[in-house]
Amino acid sequence: MPDVRANGIDLRYETTGNPDDPGLLLIMGLGAQLVDWPAGFVGELAARGFHVVRFDNRDAGLSTAFDDLPAPDLAAIFGGDPAGAPYLLSDMASDAAGLIKELGLEPVHVVGASMGGMIAQQLTLDHPDLVASLCSIMSMTGDRAVGRPTPEAAAALMRPPATTRDEIINGAVAASRVIGSPGYPTAEAELRRRATAKFERSYRPAGGQRQYAAIVASPDRTEALQSVAVPTVVIHGADDPLINVSGGRATAAAVPGAELLVIPGMGHDLPEALWPQIIDAIVANARR
Repeated sequence: MPDVRANGIDLRYETTGNPDDPGLLLIMGLGAQLVDWPAGFVGELAARGFHVVRFDNRDAGLSTAFDDLPAPDLAAIFGGDPAGAPYLLSDMASDAAGLIKELGLEPVHVVGASMGGMIAQQLTLDHPDLVASLCSIMSMTGDRAVGRPTPEAAAALMRPPATTRDEIINGAVAASRVIGSPGYPTAEAELRRRATAKFERSYRPAGGQRQYAAIVASPDRTEALQSVAVPTVVIHGADDPLINVSGGRATAAAVPGAELLVIPGMGHDLPEALWPQIIDAIVANARR
């Protein structure tokens, strides 16, 4: 996996598929790494005729860390003072824009999941010339009145960082169980395999805190999303406990002409049984 210098930082990325095919950029969520996009899911997109690029956001995986910055004051940010956020979603969108330009992908089909959907929305707003189509999965507009988590999911998200390898992996497995798809549960062994692989590749809880601060401090995109002119599809699980389906409905309502796909039984993950349905929606939207 190579690095590229984009927006003044180093981003670790990986490509799959034929470079002559249309580009498709995958943007992952809070504290997630490029490996959180399942290899089989990526391979299926490549087989459908896309040159797929996935990357580590800043402060995650093997991209540049901002550990020299002070810890964000989340209480103050929630209280309406965004000054304590080390960066915003717009900065993370600029990272993605830099990656797109450095790799010569423009215009590229953009697919974002969770926080990655927020970044994808902001990228489309700030750099419309770089985006060919937009797919926002299990995400929201930034309006705090929608997409609210269940108490159990919020607790899983805000749990204190663990200190030992076993605690970290066990905690990740437990959180995946809480936020995962009730209609399409992932086997315990697979959850543990993923959690172990992620931990061994990179573990940056402080980076996740800074990313979360960026989410909270960034402005509501609802009004701005009315200017989006590219084909857009919004995909959301009907049973998502971390970002309630109202977040997806609000996103689709904000973007003119957006299509909405609500999937019963889907939570806040990408179950393999649903890959065909999700990939079909991504491909159909790109062809629009």
